[in-house]
Amino acid sequence: MSPAHQTHEFAELVCSNSLKSDDETTAPGVLKRELASLGSFVLETARHSAVPAGAALAVDRARFSSSVTRSLTRHPLIVAERLEASSIPPGDVIVAAGPLMSEALEPALSALVGEGRLSFYDAAAPIVDAETIDRSLVFPASRWDKGAGADYLNCPLTRQEYDELVLHLIGAARVQAKEFERGELFQACQPVEEIARTGPDALRYGALKPVGLVDPRTGSRPWAVVQLRVENRQMTAYNLVGFQTNLTFSEQRRVFRLIPGLGRAEFVRYGVMHRNSFIDAPRLLTPGFALRSDPRVRVAGQLSGTEGYLEAAATGILAALDVWCRRMDAPTFVLPPETALGALVRYATDPGTSPYQPMHVNFGLVPALAQRVRGKRERYASYSERARLALAEALAERPDLFGAKLSAPRGES
Repeated sequence: MSPAHQTHEFAELVCSNSLKSDDETTAPGVLKRELASLGSFVLETARHSAVPAGAALAVDRARFSSSVTRSLTRHPLIVAERLEASSIPPGDVIVAAGPLMSEALEPALSALVGEGRLSFYDAAAPIVDAETIDRSLVFPASRWDKGAGADYLNCPLTRQEYDELVLHLIGAARVQAKEFERGELFQACQPVEEIARTGPDALRYGALKPVGLVDPRTGSRPWAVVQLRVENRQMTAYNLVGFQTNLTFSEQRRVFRLIPGLGRAEFVRYGVMHRNSFIDAPRLLTPGFALRSDPRVRVAGQLSGTEGYLEAAATGILAALDVWCRRMDAPTFVLPPETALGALVRYATDPGTSPYQPMHVNFGLVPALAQRVRGKRERYASYSERARLALAEALAERPDLFGAKLSAPRGES
């Protein structure tokens, strides 16, 4: 067990339960479309475990992980051994130990990647009991009216309430970081109290931005808004969007109860900070996620620095395909950079990427359009359409992979 996990099931989501936007004019939406075309088991399971989340795909985390566990342990071609790995097995292997890799495996992986191995740390947001939210002080709405109104509960803050919250966040007691936890925080997952320290308006222009939301009681936009996203299908719990934190549990109770609507909130789970590990992929990995120094070994998931649940699942698919290609003496399958996943892979495996930091899919990674398109929405739609065509062409060029069910390589199942 890692410090962040609470169950013994596979695919436990230890941070947010959101798999990001489902809108195909966004990079996460395009990634989902590409994963569906690649036959992603993880995405399919997520769809079956979905909870309301506006324009995003969010899952009931317990249902999701139990479904993954059940499918894997009952699969006739999979043997699941619940043992702690301390060495890299012989033959073709995919190391997908996740960002919280066991210390027992570290020496073996370090021996393969050398001084290129790096680490970073992020934080998980707290979850509150839905019954303890004061509904008279919050209002249901999705930003810009996307999705059903109950997908998010919004806690509006006046300027005075916002300033008080920031003041208490800055002054609150934090969990004492251990020596190995004093590394640089990954920018996209910085604790809310760290963001508050960067400036008085940092949160109001970040996770607490009120744009696209109107308080029906006042008819106007609040000064700031804390959004609560539904955590499960039963809507019995909500997580505080953007409130990853390293505050002590007692300080979380004190400070977060200053948020309107959470004055008597009971916490189903407190926010925690945990260690994440990744390797210097651009110097170490091929586009098939194989180690250049030892091609039988692939490193996939967040350990490769592809940040995000579905990004991790996507690199797992590509690593598995690379194993099949190697055994069949077929060329490695490489997605074009015009696709969302192809652009991420290029970033993660291009030796020119320096310095390397974990990255999720985004349109900033894809090549520029041949012709300039004005307007962000229109430009993103063009990226999406170009990615769709590029993916279709790439799949059509590999009928050995996508034209029919894959044959067992060299007589093996």
